[in-house]
Amino acid sequence: MTGTDPFRGDIDLWPRGALLAALAQQVDAGVFDTLEDAPIDRFAASDAAAEAARARADQRAPAAIKTPAKMMRAPEPEPAPKVAAGLAACAHDLPTLLAAVQGFERCALREGAKSTVFADGLAGARVMIIGEAPGRDEDREGKPFVGRPGALLDRMMAAIGLSRGAADPAEAVYLTNLSPWRPLENRQPSAEEAAMLVPFLVRHIELARPEFLLLMGSGPWKALMQTDVGITRARGRWTRWRGIPLMPTFHPADLLRTPARKREAWLDLQRLRAALGGETPPNA
Repeated sequence: MTGTDPFRGDIDLWPRGALLAALAQQVDAGVFDTLEDAPIDRFAASDAAAEAARARADQRAPAAIKTPAKMMRAPEPEPAPKVAAGLAACAHDLPTLLAAVQGFERCALREGAKSTVFADGLAGARVMIIGEAPGRDEDREGKPFVGRPGALLDRMMAAIGLSRGAADPAEAVYLTNLSPWRPLENRQPSAEEAAMLVPFLVRHIELARPEFLLLMGSGPWKALMQTDVGITRARGRWTRWRGIPLMPTFHPADLLRTPARKREAWLDLQRLRAALGGETPPNA
């Protein structure tokens, strides 16, 4: 071998012992890493190692961890009418139906109401009268058909021999509304609100078991019969709902606003009186 630089000669020319001695000398001097011809990016190497470790972990992970996010979203809440129908179906008598109505929190009408206005009169009466929604007086007292409209209704019923205070089902009436809560500003319940409240009304009728239904106002008429025909066209005509003779007529509050309609409402009451007396309602 020629030359004195150990890094320039043919390494095979160096004896094994000399190489080991040189390596031991470097270790003694604290050299642990050797240099390459090209520099090594230690940070990049660490990142690559971490990425490789994550890839191996993903391969070992259960399939549920890899479920797409759109498949892991919470289920949509049930529609309010379906919830109402389920609560109403579980009611086996009027007290449990009242509890179901009071426990129904999906209707925004209850937020502005003071009372849950459920019913008045005699349950089991031959005639069940259904209005639209409580007004200010009904909300304050917790009973349907009070105040001036209620006083007018009482006079109308007395004219055909009926009373909300009667103990005899043949002479009594049973009163309720489509909505148990007063809408703000005394507006009518919207179509969406009526859809979620009508299951409670249907169950109310089933449990009260009247012989005749008198619907006062367009709200209960449209909601119960699923129709767009207004009360002006529908009033005074007998029809049937699930086999029960049904008569739509004007609401007492409407009669107070439009006294000219009292004559038509009186004709409707006479038809009801005739049916109570045994006359078969036409078209019913």
